[in-house]
Order: sequence, then structure tokens, then C-alpha cells
Amino acid sequence: MGHAIFKFSPDGELLLTLGTPGETGDPPTHFTAPNDVLIAPDGSIFVAETHSAQFQDEPGPIAKSRISKFAPDGTFIMSFGEWGYGDGQFRSPHSLAMDSQGRLFVADRGNRRIQIFDQEGNHQDTWYQFSRISGLFIDDNDVLYAIDSESDDNYNPGWRKGLRVGSARTGEVWYFIREHVSERPSGMGGYGSMGEGVTVDKNGIIYAGEVGPVKGLTKFVPRLIPQETEND
Repeated sequence: MGHAIFKFSPDGELLLTLGTPGETGDPPTHFTAPNDVLIAPDGSIFVAETHSAQFQDEPGPIAKSRISKFAPDGTFIMSFGEWGYGDGQFRSPHSLAMDSQGRLFVADRGNRRIQIFDQEGNHQDTWYQFSRISGLFIDDNDVLYAIDSESDDNYNPGWRKGLRVGSARTGEVWYFIREHVSERPSGMGGYGSMGEGVTVDKNGIIYAGEVGPVKGLTKFVPRLIPQETEND
């Protein structure tokens, strides 16, 4: 039943199917290992694929990387992107998010970066400062949460796993939450574990979907550090 997108009602009724369950291929009728789905404010549906492309070092039959856009009723509109290292190319677009301006943020995990597009697929910017990202979330104030479950000396030398929090408006990185200590590492190796998916509630509480040796969810509660005064 893989390689497809399913839309359900709150009661579990199947409302829409995109792709052909159990079969790989190309849009509009098929997907190949889709990674993420995003619903824009106007109801447009964006689908990112292909998962295995992050492990390919040269073009080939399974080195597909693209984003497809569908109307709310499932009508195919367009696809953009291809496998590669340049702007507008991907090596596994692994997660999608949208800011208050309607810009589409893509966690281009295999290329260790975020790429930013308008909703017609036109490239706007490329950011490397948030590391090798598995999951993205942008809140109503354009605070960007980027979670890295994979960085190590082989796949992202000089970086460590963790959650980076910053601005979707300016690209600044404000905070870093380091990885957990674990018996085995998540991702490709290295040290410790961190989640692969991330979301944040209205109170700023962060929930990370764990992967590998740490199971379930991890909850991060923000806290204020009192500032020192002249009398301290």
C-alpha cells in the first residue's frame, strides 16, 4: 500500500487517494517513496519525493527528487525539481513547511540545506545554517524549527544532531537543543539520537517524533533564564 497519499475525514473515512498504492512511478498517477505532504492555506497539496535519492551520488533510475503540486480536489497542477546539487535541485526533499508569506521551505536532507520556493516552484533562497534536516515546522510568528536526526562525521562533518530554532524571515539561528544520549545512535551513526519529525503547539511546547533507539515522542518545554542585574 506504499507510494501513495491518503486523505481521511476525522472519522476515518477515505476521501482522496493520490498516487497508485503499491506501485512506484511518476506523477500525476504515481509517486516514488514520498517523504512529506503539505497543505497550503488555499488547500493546494504539495508532495515531496523520493526518499532514497539522498543516498545517490549520481543520476540514475532511482535518483528522483521532486515536488508535485495538486489542487484541493486532487487535480494535478505541476511538478518541479530534479535530482542534483544545484539550486532548485534536490537529493531527497524530506520535509516541507510554509511561512506567513506563503513561501515553501524544503528540507533538502541529502544536500544538507533548506531551499525556499514560491508556490509556483521558483527558487528564492538556499540556507545551510540549519544543518542536515529531517523535519521542519514554522509557527504563526515565523519561528522555524529544524530537527536533525542524522548528522555525524561521515554524512555532515563538523555538525551534530539536534534541534535548531531560528527565524524563517531572516535565516538567523537562535537556539540549539543537543541530541539525547542513547545506547545506539539514530540516523547514519555518530553520537546520540534526535527526532526526525517536529511540531510545536500554541504554547511553544515542542514535540519531536523519535527514530531509531529512542521510541515515541520527546517533549521539550521552553523555559526563561532570568537575566542578571547590576546587583547580582
